[in-house]
Amino acid sequence: MSTSEPSSSAAAPKSGFYSLSAQLPNGKEYNFEELKGKPVLIVNTASKCGFTPQYTGLETLYQTYKDQGLVILGFPCNQFGGQEPADDKGIAEFCTLNHGVTFPLMAKTEVNGDSTNEVYKWLKSQKSGILGLTRIKWNFEKFLVDKDGNVVGRWASTTTPASIESEIKKVL
Repeated sequence: MSTSEPSSSAAAPKSGFYSLSAQLPNGKEYNFEELKGKPVLIVNTASKCGFTPQYTGLETLYQTYKDQGLVILGFPCNQFGGQEPADDKGIAEFCTLNHGVTFPLMAKTEVNGDSTNEVYKWLKSQKSGILGLTRIKWNFEKFLVDKDGNVVGRWASTTTPASIESEIKKVL
């Protein structure tokens, strides 16, 4: 590796939203460059959580606003009570069959700790949660990124997708 190439294992988050990428279940990278000019709602998800019905609300938002550019990205995570035990294929099947999910789901990942993926490192560095804490507290925390790649909102698990619709409309 030459000294001019950034290290992918660096602890510091990358500099901007569009420089990020996430792994898809098929092992390919989803480059966030593709999201330029689009509002994006990013959610850490789980299929065996009390908040799992929010998948349906997220899909409703996606269907309502995708033609206006809204992208929703789900990041399945098993760090909270072991509530996402399935593999990527099982997660996709569950989401499609039970909630009609058509928005992109990334590969199962970690959102806290030493193995936090670069997307969540960056999101948490941009917008802290309640009491200034940066860690993700539970499944279904939500981050809203505007068309310019700025984090403009962060909501706890208890905040339903429908209750942030007005905030989404502001960034369309």
